Amino acid sequence: MLRCAELNLSDEALAGMTMGMVYDMLTEKLNDNEQYPYKATQEDIYAFFGRG
Repeated sequence: MLRCAELNLSDEALAGMTMGMVYDMLTEKLNDNEQYPYKATQEDIYAFFGRG
């Protein structure tokens, strides 16, 4: 409930949400201030997944 309060979620809002949705919101909140030093290119995507 503490984490839900940090997200300003009301009881009404929580009634229509799953725990997974709440966890996703917490993850997004934590990532808001994250700085990523590298942005993947299309070649990086191909290297990771293959060219299909």
